[in-house]
Amino acid sequence: MSLWDNLKDKVSAMNSSLQTNIGKFKNADFANGTMAMCAMIAAADGSISGPEKAKIASLITQNDTLRIFPAAELKSKFDHYCDKLTADYDFGKIEAIQAISKLKSKPDQGRALVQIGIIIGGSDGNFDADEKKAVKEACHALGIAASEFDL
Repeated sequence: MSLWDNLKDKVSAMNSSLQTNIGKFKNADFANGTMAMCAMIAAADGSISGPEKAKIASLITQNDTLRIFPAAELKSKFDHYCDKLTADYDFGKIEAIQAISKLKSKPDQGRALVQIGIIIGGSDGNFDADEKKAVKEACHALGIAASEFDL
């Protein structure tokens, strides 16, 4: 089995797992944290291009787990974190990590956030080293071993 097929299978399993637990994720900390994670994936290579931002925004609205939130709310949060990362990457990253770390006391939601980061990062068929690094940083902020996700 190729690496890409293996990644697709893992992403499919993650989506199924997320669907089972969807109801307990409907809170502001989860919405903020996941949008911060998505923005960190968008900025993983050091910048956020318009097409990349639009692609990730589209993936966010298509994600079944995130459909529990109004699309306009998620777009606003995603844009907020993207704007912060674009204006000053280091400070924007601090703010994003702070939003993610609010889920540290909710390990099931933290793991769901990491899974969403992996799904978004791997959606183009190339979960690159920069995107993996962003997800690993989220794992660290959540107190979750990145090895749980083969990172």
